[in-house]
Amino acid sequence: MHIDVVPNRGSRPAYLLRESWREGKKIRKRTIANLSSLADDQIDAIRRVLRGEKLAAIGEVFEVTGSRMHGDTDAVLRAMKRLGIRDLLSSRPSFEAEVVMGMIAARVVAPHTKLATTRWWRTRTLPEDLRIEHATDDDLYQAMDWLVDHQDLIEKKLAARHLKNGDLALYDLTSSYFEGKTCPLAAMGHNRDGRKNKLQVNYGLLADKRGCPVAVSVYEGNTNDPKTLMPLVEKLRKDYGIERVVLVGDRGMIGQAAVEDLRNLPGLQWITALKSIQIRALVEGGALQLGLFDERNLFELTHPAYPGERLVACRNLELGKLRGHKRQALIEATVEELEKVRAMVKRGDLSGAGKIGVRAGRVVNKYKVAKHFALTITDDRFDFSLREEQIAAEAALDGIYVIRTSLSKREMSAADAVRSYKSLSEVERAFRSLKTVDLEVRPIHHRLANRVRAHILLCMLAYYVEWHMREAWRPILFADEDLEAKAHRDPVAPAKRSEAAEAKAVTKTLADGTPAHSFRTALEDLSTIVRNNCQAPGAPSAPTFAVVTTPSPAQQRAIDLLDQIAV
Repeated sequence: MHIDVVPNRGSRPAYLLRESWREGKKIRKRTIANLSSLADDQIDAIRRVLRGEKLAAIGEVFEVTGSRMHGDTDAVLRAMKRLGIRDLLSSRPSFEAEVVMGMIAARVVAPHTKLATTRWWRTRTLPEDLRIEHATDDDLYQAMDWLVDHQDLIEKKLAARHLKNGDLALYDLTSSYFEGKTCPLAAMGHNRDGRKNKLQVNYGLLADKRGCPVAVSVYEGNTNDPKTLMPLVEKLRKDYGIERVVLVGDRGMIGQAAVEDLRNLPGLQWITALKSIQIRALVEGGALQLGLFDERNLFELTHPAYPGERLVACRNLELGKLRGHKRQALIEATVEELEKVRAMVKRGDLSGAGKIGVRAGRVVNKYKVAKHFALTITDDRFDFSLREEQIAAEAALDGIYVIRTSLSKREMSAADAVRSYKSLSEVERAFRSLKTVDLEVRPIHHRLANRVRAHILLCMLAYYVEWHMREAWRPILFADEDLEAKAHRDPVAPAKRSEAAEAKAVTKTLADGTPAHSFRTALEDLSTIVRNNCQAPGAPSAPTFAVVTTPSPAQQRAIDLLDQIAV
């Protein structure tokens, strides 16, 4: 007997169990059964029986003694191998380097405290693959101390990879809050996390023009942005050997004082922006004529107050509308609160110029619009009015910003200068990923300054791996793949996705119909690939062997994309 496969046009073929015999010179066939309703694996089993193979239940052949998630951590280790992270950490093999490798991978997949990390990775194949199965939380802390000692060398290697003379370098500063009060780096400062009365630490991130992280510096929580700039410049010139570089920083980082310092350093150029008070001075002085925006959204100008610099004025109408709506909403909310104060004074529930002033000041400062209100306060009277002319003057500048740069037209066009400044959004994206989206750098629990530095460096290295994984996975993520269009679009107009990216966002699927992913869901999908430990049933002393889940086509595609990472 045998199984015949009978084609059925575009449908599934028919599977027939037949026997055959010879009559003279002719072969005769007889159909015994139609197997077409059976599944493919059942049909294959019948074939094997007809060939004389002996079949047995899976449980009689071997049993699974344990399973651990494998696909997500294997994907991260695969990316780390392509990026040469082990050689980046140290040219010599060491236990500490392997533990750091494990902490970086764990931070990408599931950020935890150091103690929780040693417990979490027992559910993964990660420690086995790195041969750190017996690492304790004390080993993790010792590896962090080892990492800080190697930070300068690591960052030099990263700078050699991603920064060359004449390149753009992005730099920005942020902060994260502490749980505890004993760390010497912890201080009260400008809080960017929205956590009032929390001690914090500041850290600055240096990235290449694409937003790929290169170095991180940690400062006390009350350190101002400009104070961190010149140490960065010294590091670029002396440690990394980069004499010519174009620094891109926001208006708070590269202000007038910083520009004066940079002028004295040959080879140092900059791209930043003017503050609103500086823009207003240009408008009031007639150097920046708003009528020029009637026919275009970008033009260049020069001014004696900024010698040797080009100013690129831009107007984004959509941004202007948003700012106008926000201002109006804040003013209306403040008026509502001030009406309550006026009613309290009128009823006699609130009296005394001092008390009234404190209450009214708290209200106008709540939404940061005190400059738009004129207050009249006596011991028994309170009144207020809007400064309409001041509001109108500010509204006229809505959506207007001015880029300032030391680069000549020959070195960079006005449009590219605006694009370069806007590339700071890549650093802001890194901060979002570090803080909340993926890596959860905060809150910081460490008490020792070097442990805090090591923690933030670990998070930066984890983002370095994640950044490259995101770039490799653009085809399967919701990310826009048309980077060429991004480099040539209108630099002032609101950013727009390509049609392909819009389609992914609307349909939640890729062109081939498979689901589109976020970075996190892509890792979660890979985590369903497990490594099973197997052995002969009923024989505890029998040798074990590992069987890894066969990836689905979508999972295999994600793996193959990681194998294309290059630095």
